[in-house]
Amino acid sequence: MHRAGEKLFIDSCGPSVAVLDAGSGERRQAQIFVAVLGASNYTYAEASWSQSLADGIGSHQRALAFLGGVAQLLVPENLRAAVKRPERYAPEPTASYQELARHYGTAILPARPYRPNDKAKAEVAVPVVERWVLARLRHRTFCSLGELNAAIRELLKDLNERPFQKPPGSRRSLFEPLDRPARKPLPSVPYEYAEWRHARVGIDDPIRVEHHDYSVPHRLVGARVEVRLSANPLEVLHRGKRVASHPRHGPGGGSTRPEHMPKAHPAPRHWSPQQLLAWAQRIGPATQAGVTHPLSEQPHPEHGYRACLGVRQLARGYGAVRLQAAGARALAIGAGAYRSIASILNQGLDQPPLCEPPDGEAAAGTLPQQTNRRGARDDH
Repeated sequence: MHRAGEKLFIDSCGPSVAVLDAGSGERRQAQIFVAVLGASNYTYAEASWSQSLADGIGSHQRALAFLGGVAQLLVPENLRAAVKRPERYAPEPTASYQELARHYGTAILPARPYRPNDKAKAEVAVPVVERWVLARLRHRTFCSLGELNAAIRELLKDLNERPFQKPPGSRRSLFEPLDRPARKPLPSVPYEYAEWRHARVGIDDPIRVEHHDYSVPHRLVGARVEVRLSANPLEVLHRGKRVASHPRHGPGGGSTRPEHMPKAHPAPRHWSPQQLLAWAQRIGPATQAGVTHPLSEQPHPEHGYRACLGVRQLARGYGAVRLQAAGARALAIGAGAYRSIASILNQGLDQPPLCEPPDGEAAAGTLPQQTNRRGARDDH
């Protein structure tokens, strides 16, 4: 027996439903999400394109709206979108799922792996949905996800009002006196979906998220932070406190807030731009150019420290002679950035000398005479 309003069990059907794209003729398989209340067996189902985090969170929101309230506990199957670590004794829900639970004032109690009794209601509800909803749709053709969900909604009404075989009443008749009064009310503010990432603050202050750089306070260099990605903005948190906020941008470039830069511009790890340039000058002019480029091209010198220290690391790994040769070759092809120098060294392209033909031959466009040419008589 389950207490009224206590648990909402969540699972998905094994069979999927084909949806035909009227324009391209492509058939896509839609996944079926199922949620059932413990006391009344009142059931919700819908189709989505995948069991991804975004689709799963959206299905939860629509399920709670359909039920008109919130259960005390959410009991999901151990899906990757819901549970990050499906351990038996200490399962860890994903950060986005936990945030949804906090917003709705509920808690998450994932079913233990290989323990079907933990989600017995869902184990029963899934085949019921497959039999009384999906089986009745198997001969129909759907041209959109919305069309499929409209058909599911119609059959859900029949399912929830269908009389039980043995006990009196139906899912609807039990829902009204049991689960409906015991639900928690829905929050007045809609939930805003967000994804969470982890990042480490670089030596030049920014973090990179989806190929775009975002600045954070300089004092957090080397720290591990959390990144909350909503539609807008992007938020950075350190130890649970928000330390930065930026409008979201597409790939490429960077977003920097002046207040994130250090007041006295101290170089991390005791390196200043002047020291970096002096070191590069001792190696050679090509290496100096490889260090000057990131320091001058970035909006703030500190943003170029990572690339400069990367050049220093190349010197440690390949030696000063090869670094200078790779820098010269990179400049010759108009690509003097750190990535180009590293690629040249990695592929060994710094080894062949740069071709510099004599002035007279270069002007005349003639080829140098070969001294090791072999002919037919040389084979004897």
